[in-house]
Amino acid sequence: MKKRTAAVIAANLAMALAVAAGSVAVPAAVRADPTAPPPLTDGYGLTQIPTEPVYTRTNTAFDFVTTVSTPQVAGQPGLDNGGHHIRIVLPADYYSNPAKRYPVVYLLNSSYIGADPASFWSGFPQINSGTGMIFVMPDGGPRGWYSNWLNQHSAAGAQNWETFHINQVIPFVDANLRSLADKQHRAVAGISMGGFGALHYAERHPDLFSQVATMSGDNDMSRASMDLREAVVGSLVGFSPAVGSDDLFGTPYPFSVVYLHSDVLWNDADPGAHAAALRGMGVSIYVGNGGGGPVPPVGDEQMFLEWWLDGAAQRFQANLDAAGVPSHFVDYGDGGGTVWADCHGGHNGLCWSHDLDDLIPRLRQALGAA
Repeated sequence: MKKRTAAVIAANLAMALAVAAGSVAVPAAVRADPTAPPPLTDGYGLTQIPTEPVYTRTNTAFDFVTTVSTPQVAGQPGLDNGGHHIRIVLPADYYSNPAKRYPVVYLLNSSYIGADPASFWSGFPQINSGTGMIFVMPDGGPRGWYSNWLNQHSAAGAQNWETFHINQVIPFVDANLRSLADKQHRAVAGISMGGFGALHYAERHPDLFSQVATMSGDNDMSRASMDLREAVVGSLVGFSPAVGSDDLFGTPYPFSVVYLHSDVLWNDADPGAHAAALRGMGVSIYVGNGGGGPVPPVGDEQMFLEWWLDGAAQRFQANLDAAGVPSHFVDYGDGGGTVWADCHGGHNGLCWSHDLDDLIPRLRQALGAA
């Protein structure tokens, strides 16, 4: 009897090791509703709370929105009792191939009124179940700037966005989904404010990401881009509830009545200042030329914004070159550079869709999903 028990234990151990190694498939977990998303377990400081019916009605097993609350970031007014959406897209064989694990791409939203990842990325067909990758789109807020704010007692409440995403969302995803939870199989990308966020996270946490992409990003926070600093300040004071211009990184102005170099935290947040941290990482930069000049067409101020972002992207690439970091740089628009069909180098979804047409296949190849 003892010998038989020992043999059974040995066989079970061998099976467990084989499953862990991925050489033996395990049965798919039985779900009460095979059309529903997988159940997720709270953890890492995140508590799931009810999601509005407008999203739950459209949730599928492969594309769904969950809502979490965290003391690290105050909830957005009027959103799910103070929660934050996380949209997740799973690969097409996620349930039929239960022993398989997948690369993960984190997508960071831009700054805009009512910023919500549940809807922000819905207009891009490139984000789908056919890529062989898990897409995670966490709430970045309309003005979070993917940072832990200097002032945690502003009218906006707690604003520890970096802690939320890096210390909570990433381990929450890895604990609940069959992700390949290592640097080589994880990427981060974003648009506009999210482009800055992607660089900010990749530079501060190079152990977590092997690929980073910025699309029309605020890639330069140095004194050479005071226009972009002003745009950031505009987002701080322009959304409700309004907060102070210094609440994010302190004063954006180099000199104050108190002391010189008052903008030390802005300089530290500048992606170009930490370009060397991206060595060994795949870096992609996409930006439009704003139609080739600083004067926007009538009624198209977004072209004006992209023209300034173009200069910032070029300065960031120069910092990468100086640090010996190669990059995939695509500068598109009228009058020069790459020409995306029907895109004139503006700050808009059509241009970003072309960016994703180029980026997603490259990420699939780099992360081993192709």
